[in-house]
Formats: sequence, structure tokens, C-alpha cells
Amino acid sequence: MALKLWEKEVQVDEQVERFTVGKDREMDLYLAKYDVLGSMAHITMLESVGLLSGDELKLLLEALKAIYQLADEGAFVIEEGVEDVHSQVELMLTRQLGDTGKKIHSGRSRNDQVLLDLKLFTRAQIQELVASVSGLFDVLIAQSNRYGNTLMPGYTHLQIAMPSSFGLWFGAYAESLADDLLLLQAAYKICNRNPLGSAAGYGSSFPLNRAMTTVLLGFDLMDYNVVYAQMGRGKMERTVAFAMAGIAATLSKMAMDACLFNSQNFAFIRLPDRFTTGSSIMPHKKNPDVFELTRAKCNKIQSLPNQITLICNNLPSGYFRDLQIIKEIFLPSFGELKDCLQMVTAMMKEIQVNEHLLEDEKYALLFSVEEVNRLVLGGMPFRDAYKQVGKAIATGNFKADKTIRHTHEGSIGNLCNEQIVLLKQEVVNGFGFEKVCRAEQELLNAV
Repeated sequence: MALKLWEKEVQVDEQVERFTVGKDREMDLYLAKYDVLGSMAHITMLESVGLLSGDELKLLLEALKAIYQLADEGAFVIEEGVEDVHSQVELMLTRQLGDTGKKIHSGRSRNDQVLLDLKLFTRAQIQELVASVSGLFDVLIAQSNRYGNTLMPGYTHLQIAMPSSFGLWFGAYAESLADDLLLLQAAYKICNRNPLGSAAGYGSSFPLNRAMTTVLLGFDLMDYNVVYAQMGRGKMERTVAFAMAGIAATLSKMAMDACLFNSQNFAFIRLPDRFTTGSSIMPHKKNPDVFELTRAKCNKIQSLPNQITLICNNLPSGYFRDLQIIKEIFLPSFGELKDCLQMVTAMMKEIQVNEHLLEDEKYALLFSVEEVNRLVLGGMPFRDAYKQVGKAIATGNFKADKTIRHTHEGSIGNLCNEQIVLLKQEVVNGFGFEKVCRAEQELLNAV
């Protein structure tokens, strides 16, 4: 039997229904267990303000916990003819509990249900992203420490410039991820605010206790103004998408470096054979397809904030169906980014470094700045030293001294990896995931 929470006596045209529902049923499967969690908190609050009896609450919580288990195991299904996850949950409760199942919608609109589901889903996905980023970070720091003294060329304008090291290269991307996590933390703080109770965006005449649901669901705060709670739809997704785009940009740049450095013309690194693919006609090929696909997928993710902006940019306050389309691009993006993080982590862990790279004389000019600095340290004015070394290079008389004496913070001889690890850990600790996990577990154990 079809169920639409809004339907009255008039039957909607089938073509209109198909167009307006779109991919909602498919997308709502991402949100199923979070819709149940939200309902558990909501009805607990309804009982506290006298809109449900204690016996009704107990029955509903038991039934919702069983539905949550189905969703958590991937067995939750939105039946044919049922419009969305909210309708499916209410239908399942009504079949089991009769009129009691119909009471869970009191004081709610689908608008604030969707807002809540999206926030609960997003904060869970952010927690998984932080774990994935942290895993890659740890690998990069370990590789930086391992190859801290292994030199490689540094480039400007794709011309060899100055000596660098693999320690610096790996460590640079680790520190970049620490900054990416800081931006993600800011997005998480915006996400982790409770919109429940805003109803259709203008509140309710029921005596709702929004502070109670805020605590029950482990939110830091609530979205206080009910109109702003609805205005947050699209804004939250865009803000989180910007943070995801930051991570994607770091991965994309790293993937580009790896593709370049893996080519025979550079030969800085070598990928294990099992991480490469071949050619249908060239038997020698070992292509870095994983990094190439990572680059493309992450560039696609970087377009996500713009896509969301273009969908909701000129909407006035209040709810509009345009916002439905955001789910189609936003919800799957977490899985795509986590896949990229997983593959890059595996690759960077087993990447093989050319430890004798700078023994090749074609890199001798990398050490010209080192020679200028040695002359300056001996008392020669910098401009004179620069000219003297430049003349030696022009006449073919430059002899490279490949001894490197970099000692300042963040240089080849002083990577500051311990400080970078502390920076990242401070950011991770600032998310406060433990509070959320504890609240959700207490809610599920309330029966």
C-alpha cells in the first residue's frame, strides 16, 4: 500500500510523481538509520511533554530499535509505492502498532526530519573521513621519517631549483592534511547543531523541548532560530563540501606528483607492480592508473561546493524542492572520497623511493644556491657571491658540493614531524566524537 505523509484525497499524476520523487528513495537509504535515531529522540521528548504515554514510548522505542538494526545491517528497504524513508518507517510502525505508530510525526515536518537526518549522516561520515585521513597522515609521517635524509630535486617552473628531500615531500602532504582536518573540524561544528523542532521552518504550537533532543542526540548546540534552521539546508552541505574539497585537493596534487615522479623521465619513485596496470599492445607498460583515477575523482569532488551553490544560490528563505537534488550529489561523495583515501594510503605505504637520485650529474646545478650561501657565510656580499657562482655555471666551471647543511625548522635537516603530529592530534581531539558516540549508544540502549 502506497504511503505519502502529505497525501489527502487527490491522486497525483504518475508522471509528476515519478519526476518529483526522482532518486529520493535511493538516496534515502543512506539516511535510514539516522531517520530512526532522530525518531527515537523525538518520541522520547514527546513523552516528556505529555504527547505520548510511557507505554506507547516503550512500544515505539522497541520497534524503532528493530528497524535501526535492519538499517545498520543494510537490510532496510523502501517498498514500492512508498515515497521516502520517513514514510517507510512510519508505515512499518503503523503495521506493527496501529494508531500508536501514527503518533511519531507530532511536532515534526518532513523538512526538519530531512535536516536532522542529513546532519546525523554527515557527522558520522565526517568521523569516518577523519579516521581515513589520519591513517594516510600516519603513513606519510612514517615515510617522511624513513626517508628524511634521502635527497630529491626541488622544482620551480618545472625547472630544477634547489635540493629537497623525500622526507620533506612526504611530510608536506602530511601537514597539508592536518590543515584540511582543521577546515573539516569547522564544518563539523556547523553540522553538529540540532535543527529538530523547527518543523516546516516556523516552529510548532506543541510545547516541544528542543534542548532535550539536542542532548539526546549528542549535538553541541541547537540551531536556535527555526527559520535559520531551514536556511541551513544547503548551507551545511556546501560548507562540508568545501572541507571535503580541501582534502581532495591535497590528494589530487599528491597523485599528480606520483604520476610524474613514477615516469621513466623522472624515476624518483617506483610503484609495486600489483598497483599498476598494463597496456593491450605495449608489454613494457606499468601505468599508475590508481593515481590517475584518484586525480580525476578528487578533481570531481572539488567541483561539489560549486554544484551545491548553483542549486541553492538564489533561493529565498524557506523550503523549496530544489534542495532535494543536493542529496544526489552530496550523499555519495563521502564514499568516493573515502575510496580515494584508502587507495592512496595503500600506495604511499609501499611506494619505493630512488635513494641514489642526486648522484646523477644532471642534478648538479641544484647545489648552486648552496655554493652561494657558503660564500656568503665566508664573508662575501650575497650579490657578489650570486654573480660569481652564475659565472662559473655559464663557463662550465661550476663544481657541486653536495653536502647539505639545512638546520632551521621545517628544512631538510629539521623536518619538525613531531610538531606536525601534535598539530594534527590537537585538531582530531577538537572534534569531540566521543560525546556523539556516547549519546547515540545511550539512545539505542534506552529500551
